[in-house]
Amino acid sequence: MDEPIYLNHAGTSWPKPVPVADAVMDAMRSHPQQWPQRFDKAHEAVCRFFGVTDPEQLLLTPGCTSSLTTAIASVDLQAGSRVLTSQWEHHAVSGPLHKLTEKGVTVDSIPVGDDSPVDLVEFERSLVGRDVGLVAVTAACNVTGDLLPIEQIIELSHQYDTMVLIDAAQVVGWVDLHLDQLGADMVAFGGHKGLQAPWGIGGLYIASSAKLKCATAQCAIPDRNAAAPAAQWGSRPGYCDVGSVDQFSLTGLKAAIEFLETTSGLHDLQIAREQVGRLQDTLQSDKRVTLFGTADVTGRLPTIAFSVAGETSGQSAQRLRQHGLIVGSGLQCSPVSHESIGTSDTGLVRISVGVRQPVNQINIACERLQAFTNSL
Repeated sequence: MDEPIYLNHAGTSWPKPVPVADAVMDAMRSHPQQWPQRFDKAHEAVCRFFGVTDPEQLLLTPGCTSSLTTAIASVDLQAGSRVLTSQWEHHAVSGPLHKLTEKGVTVDSIPVGDDSPVDLVEFERSLVGRDVGLVAVTAACNVTGDLLPIEQIIELSHQYDTMVLIDAAQVVGWVDLHLDQLGADMVAFGGHKGLQAPWGIGGLYIASSAKLKCATAQCAIPDRNAAAPAAQWGSRPGYCDVGSVDQFSLTGLKAAIEFLETTSGLHDLQIAREQVGRLQDTLQSDKRVTLFGTADVTGRLPTIAFSVAGETSGQSAQRLRQHGLIVGSGLQCSPVSHESIGTSDTGLVRISVGVRQPVNQINIACERLQAFTNSL
């Protein structure tokens, strides 16, 4: 068998672009004296890429999970308040939200619409009582790739004075996000998927509209002679909350976004959707294969979620590996999504194309996928 083809980019991108790997190696050789200046330059580059005018509003983090945990913990939700979320969340969202129920916060799921991952009519009805303190939703389901209508969700939430947290882990790198214009109160993202940066780097955008309550912490020794004592609570989390920033991964993120800026996200997404459409055509020709998610490729990221009759997703993934295709399988860290789909017992196989994946790899992948279906 020739070299396997990697088709699990929704999990993490691979291989990283050459400029990213080179930048990381250069950073690892740099002297610590250079690190503060390197940090500032990389931070400015990330802000520019995401359309963030004030760098103080974008907190760099060790990844999207850290960003989401910090964001949810920083919202001052009292017993009796409510949180709305979707039925398509990664455990990095659903896990921290579930913990809130221990202090008397109710967490409700937005129903699925007839032709949308969320029913916007029912969503607005849930907001009318104005007892919802937070709406926390993903921008795209990481199992099926289906895109959620986050612009409408943000607009409706703000009509009822409710804050919105967006998990953008799946869409960054694919969709051109201008966070100052998006309108969300908080946006969390990681660098290792569509952005094609290394593991260990992400960010949390916090708009001026976000009303947060965070226990203050500082690295410097406080001035004991100050007239007023240091405040116990602040309105923004900081690096003591999310952990140290990996300088090497941050340098890789800076190189990755400079690499991506040579084209638009929409351009790369259109090409990838065409590629995944070819792979999907090969799969759906076999009646034993069931596809999940919206049939419209323009309504999802370049991802295919499917099952094969008579076998688990792990068994299917193993056979695909034997045909030279590396894919994702199982529950994709989103058990609530599988509860919604009805695949909790078997899981799903996930094929996902990468940003600027070479067309010759897709050609070979189609041939190998055809051999896989022929062997069923």
